[in-house]
Amino acid sequence: MASQGLAYDGCNFFRQRLVLSTLSGKRVKISNIRSKDDNPGLRDFEASFIRLLDKVTNGSKIEINQTGTVLFYMPGLLHGGSVEHDCNMQRSVGYYLEALLMLAPFMKTSLKATLRGVTNDHTDPTIDMLKSTALPLMKKFGIDGEGFDLKVVKRGMAPGGGGEVFFSCPVRRTIRPVQLTDPGKIKRIRGVAYSVRVSPQMANRIVDSTRSVLNQFIPDIYIYTDHMKGANSGKSPGFGLTLVAETLNGSFLSAEMSSTPQGQGDPMLPEDLGRNCAKLLLEEVHRGGCVDSSNQSLTLLLMTLGQQDVSKVLLGPLSPYTIEFLRHIKDFFQIMFKIEVQKPSEDKRKGGDKVLMTCVGVGYSNINKTLK
Repeated sequence: MASQGLAYDGCNFFRQRLVLSTLSGKRVKISNIRSKDDNPGLRDFEASFIRLLDKVTNGSKIEINQTGTVLFYMPGLLHGGSVEHDCNMQRSVGYYLEALLMLAPFMKTSLKATLRGVTNDHTDPTIDMLKSTALPLMKKFGIDGEGFDLKVVKRGMAPGGGGEVFFSCPVRRTIRPVQLTDPGKIKRIRGVAYSVRVSPQMANRIVDSTRSVLNQFIPDIYIYTDHMKGANSGKSPGFGLTLVAETLNGSFLSAEMSSTPQGQGDPMLPEDLGRNCAKLLLEEVHRGGCVDSSNQSLTLLLMTLGQQDVSKVLLGPLSPYTIEFLRHIKDFFQIMFKIEVQKPSEDKRKGGDKVLMTCVGVGYSNINKTLK
């Protein structure tokens, strides 16, 4: 690779940099990783993430200095195939899976990944949320097929974990451009209230309190209760809720909450959790757009990698994470988005300010996929 590498400072946006580096084939050097910290260098969950990248690529070169404060990464080819990985307990499986969603369509062979660890916690997107929002989104970009699946085999709550998730994704040669400019009205709300190692009644209490808020807005609500028992329920007790609002035009907006991990902070009542999560969903609907805030970066990446044609997506206000992601896309792919802010009309029901993102894809072609 003759391409000039990119240099970054600090530990923020660590995954973004490595994922984009892998896709663009550009080397990356990240220095000063928590160099002023009492405990400097890479955290265990970041080291675990690097190991996962190493498993799905072929010929990646990774160098880390002794203190772990400098990382040099030269990406290899995305290989795919069957992969098993024990994720670090400091972050949930969602942290690792978000990156795999971005990489999976461009592998050489279809990815079949089994990830173990914490499936639901309150920092990263849970598996339920990725399944109900990220997968339908990817289908719009033409990533679909019989092998496209994400399932929770075992649930594991923080801090003990013990969950297991299976993700499989077919490979694609190219990504099709999309025009998602009108989300349409909300037609129904679906959800999963899960409970492990606590009374199954907890999930029912969550459902009742959630309905007390959402029934004022829409009649079509179905919240499924999922109570896993025995070996499938992981090692720690907990409960939580994932809600997804679906619009007439097939957009999905989601919100979620999970109980406070055992031994950390004040316990949370299922009633409060249900009500608060319902309010979060209403807030997400107010922000609106065709994609919810947790999937903004995935959308922008797929738009960037699309064929050389115009893609347009209407988003709600951009999250700080997304804004940084746009800067990284510019670094790695030299793609700039046209951003138009759309003020809502006088009609308050249209929600907050929206942003129309437009770009022309780079015409990324999966060089790893062999031509049949």
